[in-house]
Amino acid sequence: MKTTSLTKWLFICISLIWIHSTIAAEPLPQFVDIATEAGIDFVHNTGAFGGKYVPEEIASGCAFIDYDNDGWQDILLVNGKDWGGHPTGNRQTLGLYRNNQDGTFTDTTETAGLAVELYGLGVAVADYDNDGDDDLYISCLTADRLFQNQGDGTFLDVTESAGIDNPGFGTSCAWLDYDKDGNLDIFVANYIEWTPETNLFCTLDGVNQSYCGPRSYPGQASKLFRNRGDGTFTDVSRIALIEDLTSKSLGVCVFDYNADGFPDIFEANDTQPNKLYQNNGDGTFIERGMLAGIAYDERGVARGAMGIDAGDYNGSGRESLVIGNFSNEMMNLYHNEGEFFIDDAPVANIGYTSLLTLTFGCFFFDFDLDGKLDIFAANGHIENDINAVQSEVTYAQPPHLFHNIGSGQFEDVAPKVGSDLQKPIVGRGAAYGDIDNDGDWDVLVNASNTAARLYRNDGGNRNNWIKLKLIGTKSNRSGIGAKITVQSKSGTQTRTVKSGASYCSQSELTAIFGIGNDAQIDLIKVEWPSGDAEQLANVNPNQSLTLTQTLHEPSTHLPPK
Repeated sequence: MKTTSLTKWLFICISLIWIHSTIAAEPLPQFVDIATEAGIDFVHNTGAFGGKYVPEEIASGCAFIDYDNDGWQDILLVNGKDWGGHPTGNRQTLGLYRNNQDGTFTDTTETAGLAVELYGLGVAVADYDNDGDDDLYISCLTADRLFQNQGDGTFLDVTESAGIDNPGFGTSCAWLDYDKDGNLDIFVANYIEWTPETNLFCTLDGVNQSYCGPRSYPGQASKLFRNRGDGTFTDVSRIALIEDLTSKSLGVCVFDYNADGFPDIFEANDTQPNKLYQNNGDGTFIERGMLAGIAYDERGVARGAMGIDAGDYNGSGRESLVIGNFSNEMMNLYHNEGEFFIDDAPVANIGYTSLLTLTFGCFFFDFDLDGKLDIFAANGHIENDINAVQSEVTYAQPPHLFHNIGSGQFEDVAPKVGSDLQKPIVGRGAAYGDIDNDGDWDVLVNASNTAARLYRNDGGNRNNWIKLKLIGTKSNRSGIGAKITVQSKSGTQTRTVKSGASYCSQSELTAIFGIGNDAQIDLIKVEWPSGDAEQLANVNPNQSLTLTQTLHEPSTHLPPK
């Protein structure tokens, strides 16, 4: 028995050494910041003037959206604004940039009707009215906004007529069809009870004012608005049993953690226990965070959680969680064991690497298209003088790019993918999208009070890939909640089309599967939220397909549109 065990461990060690040597031999894609040359001149505005107002420290998110339906991803950057009586001279509106299809973008904020002053934080993209174009939900300080896409390149503020009323401190938000009626509902995470008048004085060094943490303020309950299907929404937070005044939520992710066919909601809380709202399938939820092992850290202490995403990073068929936390609190990599989660961050080589960074936006994506989900983390502290108090912690911090090398292991390859990703930034919201339609994921980061970054992925498409856009008919038109399975020679991969995730941000709603050197995709299967399952066999890689849900009974073949 001892000999067998020793042989097994030797085999594992040799395999890991082989994997590392193989990865090292293959050139990694390079990420190049093209924001300036692409015409993305957006500079985020927190409104900071020295008063240390809480919303300034957490800043805003970003999104990819094809708002004009031309097949090219456009960019939206959420912005704050000046505080009354304290002008900064900086931009006061969010930024919408139309993709010119030649590597450049044009600022169309004003012509699109979005040049509206608001203190924005989060964004979620989806076709909530099922009319064929993507709409925008912007979470804000004191009053969220719902912008309906008019289909002519403009948006209309329908917040009041739609019945959206969230007077709280809105942060991350996500579209989901929690009752599976074909209409997308919206979940909005709220943070703390705060106003400029109730802002408190805190200090790091005993002398100078600093931002007061969330423990200094009461929490706020998140909101769930149900889509009636007629263009209006109703607040069902209380009757759905997700109303919790102790929450101080910054991140939200929707995923079916127990594989029962109903979308569940993970809420990342700052210094309060994380919440996992399990969908009961009857319009209500039950909170399972503690039982699932994701409410606290291993000491039983609530962390300062910000960004969040779900993905099947190890091919188990179940979606696990990655969470960005405060500095001196390593990131979490919660492996989904079925009914509960185990934090694999320390053994996956993520924990120690992320210990001193403060992570806001984070997400799973396959940046080199080898068929394994990697992790991106946008980092940056909240105090610009933190280095004077903690010598090993800085305000601006470079991102992490954790490369999935198999066997549950990751390697931070940010220093190996070009000099631009090594530059420290005060990262906040982060999202991924394919800006040049070359089949690999590019990365957008909104940075607090500084210029946004747009990292183009050069060389990610050296491996084979397939890009899939879903259009629902019986299900919501955006296909949100649909599970996609791709099978090829090297294995089986699953993705779920989702809104929200990361921190206050929205990634592209299409799915890209990397299949390495596989010459053919044996099977593509789509499981729609309505319950239908359709599939397509023997597909050639390196192309983009639009898959439309059939209106009749479930079929065995789904022709590309």
